Amino acid sequence: MKKLNKPVVMLAAWALVFGLAACGNAAEPEVGQADHPTVDPSGAEIIIPDRIDSIAVLAPSLTEMVTALGHGNQIVAYDTYSVGLEGIPDDVPVLDTGSPDMEQLLALTPDVLFVSNLSLYDQESPYQQLIDNGVCVVCVPTSDSIADIQSDIAFVAAVLGETEQGEKLIEDMQAAIDRIAKIGATITEKKTVYFEISAAPYMYSFGTDVFLNELIELIGAENILADQSGWLSVGEESVVAANPDVILTNVNYIDNPVQEIKDRSGWDALTAVQDGAVYCIDNNASSLPNQNVVKALKQMAEAVYPEYYGE
Repeated sequence: MKKLNKPVVMLAAWALVFGLAACGNAAEPEVGQADHPTVDPSGAEIIIPDRIDSIAVLAPSLTEMVTALGHGNQIVAYDTYSVGLEGIPDDVPVLDTGSPDMEQLLALTPDVLFVSNLSLYDQESPYQQLIDNGVCVVCVPTSDSIADIQSDIAFVAAVLGETEQGEKLIEDMQAAIDRIAKIGATITEKKTVYFEISAAPYMYSFGTDVFLNELIELIGAENILADQSGWLSVGEESVVAANPDVILTNVNYIDNPVQEIKDRSGWDALTAVQDGAVYCIDNNASSLPNQNVVKALKQMAEAVYPEYYGE
């Protein structure tokens, strides 16, 4: 899989900062009969078409869900951040994530358009023209927990008529989580971890209420920023003061993020740097809230506790 052209995780942070304005208020997703009203995860009422032949997607996390459910060949347009993801056509329009060309979307008239709160967050009803022209616009806001990610998979699967395949994705995902969590629960001497999602000088990370923090806890480690909540701008002094045992980074927009961390002034005294415990984690797997977060979970487990999780 090719890496994305820009640090996708910053989009996730941006989305959480601005909230769910483009999608409405979150609600427990419900799926009704085809061609009957139902409620999407944003709380908006939608009508799922009886037959789906064409799909547009404006969020890479949802693109990976659609392809995993076997509908990649039906994608007629996708967003710039989905470029390079596996299972999508090469010869279809690529749309701007934050401000897609509505005329182009209208010309395509997909049966379903999947969006998240990454697109047109500052407009009240940005897709009304599409809806008026018969497009089923499904909004799946960025999820911040593993349980919510699994709920999103189930909903997208139901929309596409792939309930059984969605259940299989969730079962496989949960089985992978359970295998690691079982080992993580036995670890009593927990290592401390700093996970960087944007490099200096604009360092960014997260506290609780973010699925990446759940992944750290599942492997049996502790996030040095767990006393805070959400996506966070981080000062170098706070990391130095916490002196983490391990540093993880999913930064993919500089050539060697691990070396950049090791070369920072004053960081040579950190335990993680002295022990060579600075590691890269796959950007896509750790940035996109979908079934592939288990890939990041496995990488994190093997990096932090090779003696427990190594082959």
